[in-house]
Amino acid sequence: MASPYSVFFSHVFTRIEPEVAHRVASVLIRCAGAAGPLRETLRATIGRPGRVPSREVFGREIGGVLGAAAGFDKNATMAAGLDALGFAFVEVGTVTAHAQPGNPPPRLFRLVSERALVNRMGFNNAGAHAAARRLARVRRTAHGRRMIIGANIGKSKVTPARDAVADYVTSARALAPYVDYMVVNVSSPNTPGLRDLQQTEALRPILASVRDAAVAAAAREVPVLVKIAPDLADADVDAIARLAVELELAGVVAVNTTIDHDHGAGGLSGPPLRARGLDVVGRVRAVLGPDAVVIGVGGISTPADVCDYLHAGATLVQAYTSFIYSGPAWPGRINRRTLV
Repeated sequence: MASPYSVFFSHVFTRIEPEVAHRVASVLIRCAGAAGPLRETLRATIGRPGRVPSREVFGREIGGVLGAAAGFDKNATMAAGLDALGFAFVEVGTVTAHAQPGNPPPRLFRLVSERALVNRMGFNNAGAHAAARRLARVRRTAHGRRMIIGANIGKSKVTPARDAVADYVTSARALAPYVDYMVVNVSSPNTPGLRDLQQTEALRPILASVRDAAVAAAAREVPVLVKIAPDLADADVDAIARLAVELELAGVVAVNTTIDHDHGAGGLSGPPLRARGLDVVGRVRAVLGPDAVVIGVGGISTPADVCDYLHAGATLVQAYTSFIYSGPAWPGRINRRTLV
């Protein structure tokens, strides 16, 4: 029998333009996180009510393995609500140094038959300093200090490639004091020229500078990871993993959306990405060794998918698309049912 959410999704959400539906959901999640009694009720029921094994990652105890992937909470407004719904950690962003509107709409598309999405958003966000102010407010509360929060940073569209290092450093300095880890995103397909920064010689100064700037801004070690595209050749995946080892980064996030699809411009996410995501996770784990953090992303819908990623070498996993298709009870359910 269909769940109440699936009926609601089929008969209501699919009649609403996807980005409008996302804005409505964002308001509800933000309000749920801000209202203490409601937030704690959600945590105790559909969230993670004390039955999820924890593990230590980034020097923190994380209650579960499934987190919210970057892209859902671009402006750091929903972390408390997403935590209450059962995500073990929340990665905000992608955040850029400069506020930017992103690409013109329509820019988010559902592929309902595949339970997938295509997005060509273009890093629409209010900028690093606005996100930092919001995270600072979150961290002043007891429940905010308890949460595991990461920040995903990308290059501003107005910034030329030659100034990419300074652009990333601006975001790192603003956000590092308030996050548990930081992800350098050089793999979105929706910012012109961004994926060119995955070439190791262009990537090395960005990663090294972000690593150093984050430590200086936070006055502590801030784990830095790099997020890579599924469309890279295997040799390039291996080269970026070796660069992460060389620079003593915390690890790798694999993978971003793919441009290998027949649905126009933009990045495809969801189940069609699963096979390549698993393959890339296995490759980077083989290079990074057993101690680095590998966050697996792409096509995670069921506890079995999570287990497959963990067995391939992931330390943690993230999702976004299946949350949209499966509803607010889904992240807590996945974390409770994933016991490996």
